[in-house]
Amino acid sequence: MCRLYGFRANEPTKVECSLVHAQNALMRQSKSDSKGESHSDGWGIGCYDGDRPAIEKRELAAWEDLHFGAAAERVYARTVIAHVRNATVGGATIENTHPFSHGRWLFAHNGTVRPLDKLRERLEEETESELLARRRGDTDSELTFYWLLSRMRAAGVDLDQKTASAEELAAILVRAVTTLDERSRVAGSERPAMLNFVLTDGVRLAASRHRRTLWWLEREGVHDCEICGIPHIRHDPSVEYRAAVVASEPITNEAWREVPDGSVVAIDEDLRTMVVTI
Repeated sequence: MCRLYGFRANEPTKVECSLVHAQNALMRQSKSDSKGESHSDGWGIGCYDGDRPAIEKRELAAWEDLHFGAAAERVYARTVIAHVRNATVGGATIENTHPFSHGRWLFAHNGTVRPLDKLRERLEEETESELLARRRGDTDSELTFYWLLSRMRAAGVDLDQKTASAEELAAILVRAVTTLDERSRVAGSERPAMLNFVLTDGVRLAASRHRRTLWWLEREGVHDCEICGIPHIRHDPSVEYRAAVVASEPITNEAWREVPDGSVVAIDEDLRTMVVTI
């Protein structure tokens, strides 16, 4: 499987400690997560420069790749998605490494769409040809991303504009997870689909929990980092700093809350957080 991290704040924030130095930083999880599993089949960090995400990816293990720490150190952003991969579908290649992007959208997946051999053809048929042509790898995750974007367009979302609210993103993920889970069950999969997704347009973010772990955290006010002892924010004193984080596992000693299995957590443009049942 994989481990993922999603971050939203109302001011540019440095996330290096969460990704590299914290008690359970994403880099540490890439070597060994809470169950002792390794996620060494590639890493990716995506953040926003204006309306479009910039992504750094490598097909190597984050815990043994110096480029991971260097990439994390450079990030100062309001929105970040990071991912370390344990390959289940598709080899450990740069094309198969998360997060995936299209226009203003970033997407990452923890889990597996099962049974892909029985579901792939229908997913491809339901994906717009222009989007399907952008696929570069052979993972279930990348195909699901373009399938999801096609469903969003069909629901009236302009992929190039800020037209989907956090509530709409949550509803879109609820319907997608419900559909994929039902198809997996009907196809007679021996193991259930695992569908933890994180999706953002850089302004709003939504993440589903479906048979994999997911936690979330809200931060208010400027505080010194418990790891390095300094705040990580380019702070405007006239702004009340707020941030929200989702992650496969708690990363720090802060008061993380477990997202209920079978639900979606959504973060709106004002950093308000809501949890919706699938």
